[in-house]
Amino acid sequence: MRLFLVAGSPTTQKPAALAPGPADRVIAADYGAHHALAWGWPIHLLVGDLDSLPAADLQAVQALGVPTITAPAAKDETDLELALAHALAAGAGEVILCAALGGRADHMLANVFLLARPELAGIPAVIAEGAQTVRLLRGHAASDGTAACLTLSGAPGDLLTLLPLAGDADGVTTAGLRYPLADEPLIFAQARGVSNVFEADVARVWLRHGLLLVIHTQNGLELLRDSGGNK
Repeated sequence: MRLFLVAGSPTTQKPAALAPGPADRVIAADYGAHHALAWGWPIHLLVGDLDSLPAADLQAVQALGVPTITAPAAKDETDLELALAHALAAGAGEVILCAALGGRADHMLANVFLLARPELAGIPAVIAEGAQTVRLLRGHAASDGTAACLTLSGAPGDLLTLLPLAGDADGVTTAGLRYPLADEPLIFAQARGVSNVFEADVARVWLRHGLLLVIHTQNGLELLRDSGGNK
């Protein structure tokens, strides 16, 4: 079962290439219900302390008969973290986090770090925001050096950034990118893996050890040129 979790970022973009289908489920985290309603998405569960959801949106959700789990305002978890817990308890086979990258920097970082939760190991998980997706590739700790592999579909000119998380990423190999890596390290807190470029419709990343954030931006090279940016 694929579960969409809609967070409450005040500045967000609807995912460009991902939307719930008839068999999918949507959990809104507090203000995430506002986004889901605006996007025309169904809501199957509303979770959170409801301190930021406008009264009109709450009334609309209630009118639809959506089950609501209200959490106390004084809690250890974020609303999105609570929504993720409910998604995993429901047996999610895939998790898509939406409206999770804009707004406050602390919320954005906490949302990205959710991808590293041990409970998500073995479950495909992605943050989707406009033309961007963020995934976490977990390296294998096997003594035989087996590498984990992630395959991404895109188009020539898309950008792909590889950022080590919580330490160095060892044994990184890529295919289908302009600047290839061949069983090389990417060092934590260094920017070597920023703004690589798709050369084909498919790119692949292999990782032996560590954690690697994989950030794909569709049509990224054109966006970079338009902004006058560089690596």
